[in-house]
Amino acid sequence: MLTGSGYLDSPGPLAFAHRGGAADGDENTAEAFARAVALGYRYVETDVHGTADGVAVVFHDATLRRVTGEPGRIADLRWADLASVRVGGAAVVPRLADVLDAWPRVRFNIDVKADGGIEPTVETVRRTGAAQRVLLASFSDARLARLRALTGGRIATGLGMRGVARLRLASLHGRPLRLPPSVVAAQVPVRYGRVPVVDRRFLDHAHRLGLHVHVWTIDEPTQMHHLLDLGVDGIMTDHVGVLRDVYRSRGHWAA
Repeated sequence: MLTGSGYLDSPGPLAFAHRGGAADGDENTAEAFARAVALGYRYVETDVHGTADGVAVVFHDATLRRVTGEPGRIADLRWADLASVRVGGAAVVPRLADVLDAWPRVRFNIDVKADGGIEPTVETVRRTGAAQRVLLASFSDARLARLRALTGGRIATGLGMRGVARLRLASLHGRPLRLPPSVVAAQVPVRYGRVPVVDRRFLDHAHRLGLHVHVWTIDEPTQMHHLLDLGVDGIMTDHVGVLRDVYRSRGHWAA
């Protein structure tokens, strides 16, 4: 496991504001992040794409349509085009650099959504001095391999889908598993389709390997309590007020 990283040095279990708290409708915006931080969140999950001119921007989808109702692919647009995009008068596509600079004490879980976001993300994290407070994630194992190569394994990373599958199989058969040194967490859903992922065996095996297990995206209090009873190391939620209240009720809220 990566040594020297400050990413996981907060008392657990960790609470993640997924996209800043997507349930409020302004996901991945400065307003969403500010609201989550004001509630006491110190871990925020977000998503990154690269623009046509190589700027890392915070946005989930490959296109603007779902959020803005307008056409346009992030990868085909320049930062100057995106900076003026508004919904209800508010900017909806912030730069990663501005987000990292705005909240220097917050740890960011950054899901790199496309290959074009790899180099801009790495460059932004380096330039802002945020290497010790970010975790780089992706569903793509190939994308993660590229991120690890560019960072020399010195920035914390998660597991891609194939990595999670390997970990799940290893847990079922009690087998050892060699992982890249920068991997500090398995960030997983409770299940993929009909295939269960998070159970006691999976958690125990991940913990023996020195990994955290963070589960997404959990919005119901009953399921939150169940996962915490099971021993997960973190929960990601769209409903930031709900998760805060569950953590408070169990004495986990550190803010």
